[in-house]
Amino acid sequence: ATPKPYLARLYVSHDFGFGDETEHFDSDENQLAGDRPMTRYTVVVGRFTVTDFFDNNRYSHDPRTQFMGWSLMYNGAWDYPADTRGYTWGWLHEFHTRNWSLRYSSAAEPKVANGLRFDRRLLRDRGDMFEVERRYEIRKHPGAIRLLDFLLHTDSGTYAKALQLSAQTGARPDVTATRQPGTLKYGAGVSIDQELTRDIGLFSRLGWNDGKTESFAFTAIDRMASGGISVGGRSWNRKDDVVASAFIASGLSGVHASYLAHGGFDFLIGDGRLNYAPEYVWESYYSARLFPGFFTSIDAQHIENPAFKHDRGPVWIWSLRLHLELSKETF
Repeated sequence: ATPKPYLARLYVSHDFGFGDETEHFDSDENQLAGDRPMTRYTVVVGRFTVTDFFDNNRYSHDPRTQFMGWSLMYNGAWDYPADTRGYTWGWLHEFHTRNWSLRYSSAAEPKVANGLRFDRRLLRDRGDMFEVERRYEIRKHPGAIRLLDFLLHTDSGTYAKALQLSAQTGARPDVTATRQPGTLKYGAGVSIDQELTRDIGLFSRLGWNDGKTESFAFTAIDRMASGGISVGGRSWNRKDDVVASAFIASGLSGVHASYLAHGGFDFLIGDGRLNYAPEYVWESYYSARLFPGFFTSIDAQHIENPAFKHDRGPVWIWSLRLHLELSKETF
């Protein structure tokens, strides 16, 4: 393919501070070093991925350095607004205190499922997301819990209408034939992470959506649960190394599974005769720092019933990942 320039992130962020207390931030991805008000109201406007701000998890959020499975990067049941590369245009409002954060964002949805162009009818088609985050400590070990709600308005179809239309015509069910602007998908998610010791942490996610509406922007999952453990390498004298393992169980709603069993297709899955079963994934990785700024990881995923089909798999997927970070330490 001919290389083409692509704009991933371009946004403006402004803090409105309350009080004199501040907190310090080091330079990191999407973050400049400096001090910010501890209690603040922040507005972000521009191009970004909503996963930069929502559904965070200390041990399972960044596929560049942590888990690579989609339901471990983010909540798989959250069909978050994005183009085919994962980015969108929108704005974010956040009120942040020492222990609490409240977030709201409205972002553009693609014109078609997994599309690259955005729907400009924002009063009718858009993604609205709300999140409450509570940070705390248990015996001086930090933890956090985040509650996510989402309302996604898209020019999409519904599986029940596709099955009804198929019964009337005798044709293969096609959810795209039932698309209507403003179709609503809604759901919720929970993300939890808890440090047990300085080098050991546990994490978990739960996710659910109504399962009635066409899979549109992220992936075809209607229910999911995940949990795992992350261990730092200090005990074997490799303080920058990490070994981690997690399990994910995901599934479809009854009408979604019926649509695929009758020959329907989503933008990601469907083979004409789905023999439905929940999908189970076990993923583990070891990340090692070879020298300052350069990391390598070995990752293994074992998948039972890939794409929710009992007749398929199991399959092993092995990956080798190289990661370079340029910082003062690198030089």
